[in-house]
Amino acid sequence: ITKSRDPEELKHYWLEFYNKAGTPTRNRFERYIELNTKAAQLNNFTSGAELWLDEYEDETFEQQLEDIFEDIKPLYHQLHGYVRYRLNQHYGNDVVSKTGPIPMHLLGNMWAQQWSDIADIISPFPEKPLIDVTSEMVKQGYTPLKMFEMGDDFFTSMNLTKLPKEFWEKSILEKPTDGRDLICHASAWDFYLVDDVRIKQCTRVTQDQFFTVHHELGHIQYFLQYQHQPFVYRSGANPGFHEAVGDVLSLSVSTPKHLALEVNSAQDYVHDEEARINQLFLTALDKIVFLPFAFTMDKYRWALFRGEVDKSEWNCAFWNLREKYSGIEPPAVRTEKDFDAPAKYHVSADVEYLRYLVSFIIQFQFYKSACIKAGQYDPNNPQMPLDNCDIYGSVEAGEAFHKMLSLGSSKPWPDALEAFNGERIMTGKAIAEYFEPLRVWLEAENIKNNVNIGWDKSDKCVAA
Repeated sequence: ITKSRDPEELKHYWLEFYNKAGTPTRNRFERYIELNTKAAQLNNFTSGAELWLDEYEDETFEQQLEDIFEDIKPLYHQLHGYVRYRLNQHYGNDVVSKTGPIPMHLLGNMWAQQWSDIADIISPFPEKPLIDVTSEMVKQGYTPLKMFEMGDDFFTSMNLTKLPKEFWEKSILEKPTDGRDLICHASAWDFYLVDDVRIKQCTRVTQDQFFTVHHELGHIQYFLQYQHQPFVYRSGANPGFHEAVGDVLSLSVSTPKHLALEVNSAQDYVHDEEARINQLFLTALDKIVFLPFAFTMDKYRWALFRGEVDKSEWNCAFWNLREKYSGIEPPAVRTEKDFDAPAKYHVSADVEYLRYLVSFIIQFQFYKSACIKAGQYDPNNPQMPLDNCDIYGSVEAGEAFHKMLSLGSSKPWPDALEAFNGERIMTGKAIAEYFEPLRVWLEAENIKNNVNIGWDKSDKCVAA
C-alpha cells in the first residue's frame, strides 16, 4: 500500500484486507454494541458515547470539535484539492476524478489516515530535498545514548527535570543482542514509584528516531512532573495531553533552526521558501489529514452506541462520514453485505480514538503559546514564523510546562490548559496559523491550475 503505484494492485490488496479484517466481524460487532450500551447504562450513562466523552469533563466537547473542523476546513479543502489534482495528473481521469472524492487505496495508507507515503508523486517541489540529518548524525558518531543525552539536555535547557539515574539504569535504549525477544515499538513507562521511569526503544541513529527520542522523553517529563501527586492523579489532564506534550517537542526539534543548532545539519539543505512549503506540505499530509479521519472513527461509533443508525445502514453510514469529513471513498462499491469500520484495529479492539484527535489539536495550541513565551514567534513578524520556532533554552516556556504538567489529572483539563496558555477550550486556530503559509500557497496554486475545491457525492456505497 505504501510503495506500489499500480492502482489495480492497490485495489486488490485493499479489498483483500477489508473483506477479511472487517466484514467477518459483523455479528460479533452487533453483540459488542449491545454489551457496550448495557455497560454504559449500568454506570448511569445513556450510551457508550457519553461514557467515553465523560473523560473530557465538558458538555460542549462535541461542539468544540465541530467548531475546530470549521477552523481547519479552508486548509483541508485546499490540501485535498491539490492532492487530488496531482493524483489525477499521475493516474489519469479513469482512476481519479477531478471533482469527486479521492479513491483511498491511492493514498499510501490502508485507512487513508495519513498520506505522507505518497509524497514522492505529489510533493510541490520534488527537486528540493527535504531536510534529513541522518548522514550527518552517523558521520559525527552519534549513538542511541548520545541521542537520549541530547533529549535530556533539551529539557534541562528549559529548567525542567533532569532524567534520574534510575532512568539510565533501567531503560532499554537499544535492541538487545542477547537473543531476548522485544517489542521494538518505542514506549515510555511510569512505575509509579519515585523517579522510576523508563523507555523501551530499539533506537537507531536516524533523523526520525531522533524525533521519536524527544517525543518519548516528553512522556517521561510528564511522569516526573506529576509524580508528587496521589496515585489517582498521576496521569495526563485528559487522554490526549500525554501524546500532545511529546509532539510539541518533536515539532520544535524537527525545525531547520534546531537541527542546524544541534546537529549542524547538512550543508546541501537550503531553507528557502520552496523548501519551507515542501516541509509544511509533508507535515500537513500527516497532521492535517489525520484530523477528519480520527474524528470519524469515534463519531461513527457514537452514532451506533446511541442507536442513531439502523443496522441495515451501518456500513454506508461509515462511508458517508469518511466522505463528508475526509473527501475519500473506497476503491470499489461497498454494500451492507460488507462491514468495513472494524478493519481499523482500534474499532475492533474497543479503543477510544478521540485521544489521538485531541493530541493533534492541542499540540499546536501548546506549541504556539510556548513559542510566544520563548520569544520565537511573532504573528506580525514574517522573520519569526511559527513553523521554524525552537523552544530550546526557554526557561519561560519551561515554567509554563511545569505549571501544566505538574497538575497531572488533579484538575479538569481546561484548568491545565489555562495554566499553560490562558485558554480553556480547544480550538483549531493555532493549527490554521501554523499552516497558513501552506494554505496561501495551495490556494494560489489551485487557482492557477483551475482545481476544483470540495468533492461530489460518492456512489461507492449502496444499501443493496
